[in-house]
Amino acid sequence: QQSARCFRPKSAKRATMATAATPNGTSSKESDLSKKSFYENEENLTKLCNFLRSKNGPAVREAVMMDKRVLYLKGEKLVNFLIEPKKGTKWPSNLPRIENRQEAIVICKELCKLQYIHRSEKAGKGELEMSRIREFDEAAYFTWIYEGDKSFSHLMSAILIVGFLFCVCFPIWPTFLKVFVWYLAVTFLLFILGLVFVRAMLFLFVWIAGYDFWFLPNIFDETLGVADSFKPIFSFEKTKEGQIFYRIGVGVAFFSFCYWAVTQPSEFDGFVVAQGDFLKDLYAGKLLPEKSQRDKENIDRPKMLSLDELLKKLDSGDDELADVEVEASEEDKLDSMMENLLKSSEELTEEE
Repeated sequence: QQSARCFRPKSAKRATMATAATPNGTSSKESDLSKKSFYENEENLTKLCNFLRSKNGPAVREAVMMDKRVLYLKGEKLVNFLIEPKKGTKWPSNLPRIENRQEAIVICKELCKLQYIHRSEKAGKGELEMSRIREFDEAAYFTWIYEGDKSFSHLMSAILIVGFLFCVCFPIWPTFLKVFVWYLAVTFLLFILGLVFVRAMLFLFVWIAGYDFWFLPNIFDETLGVADSFKPIFSFEKTKEGQIFYRIGVGVAFFSFCYWAVTQPSEFDGFVVAQGDFLKDLYAGKLLPEKSQRDKENIDRPKMLSLDELLKKLDSGDDELADVEVEASEEDKLDSMMENLLKSSEELTEEE
């Protein structure tokens, strides 16, 4: 019996290892079967494709196929990513890890079968065409048909449409909402102007000393995204040579202005007071024409004359009629005077 135990066949050892219990109480074979059945479910494959199409997925390249820009990658890279993702990639907790290459290839074949990806062939530089062969091959190229989770895109489209309609209906907004938008717009404008002024002053002070210092140097760079526009927070570099005379001239002008502001308080104080009054009028909305603002506020109301306006209009009409009658009476008097003159002249000629 001891010899039988010692010289047990290798196949029996493999069977024993295959049926050995895993830490969670199930055998490795059962774990493989459950993993296989997990990725046979189309809904779970969709979850996997959402991960593969995200920014944490495998690297893809762009090409043109049937006059449409598409993303493609090589089958080998997809398999390698499924087995061992790139460094720093966090695998989703709701998806079981893929342990070996055979499992990855089976999943890729399932992706081709369900048309998440399709096989393509290169037709030229930056161009692809669909392949007649549908089977998965690591050496072939595959184009993504599945575009990923569109929930966020649909949400943003809905917000865009609602926002557009909301802005178009601005004339019929309630007054308090118009006032709120006005205050918000003015505050944002003043914030931008203040930010530009502070950046310029900081740069001027440090530039006179011989260095270039910018707070938020990429804030107005249109080629960058929103997040990248705030990176880095500041930049500090030594100025180029040959600017010493410019720095001296700007420094003299700046400090001369500061000296004038200190020694001429009445004029500078008047400037400060004028700026404060301007800001008050800006927030109060007094810079807009009153008539146009009133028309905007009452655009949703029927344009009907009030009782006072109607009475004034009637009074003005009566006055016009009276003026016409007065003019007519004066004309009659003139006509009668002319007739009398003519008669008197005729009588004189007859007497002669």
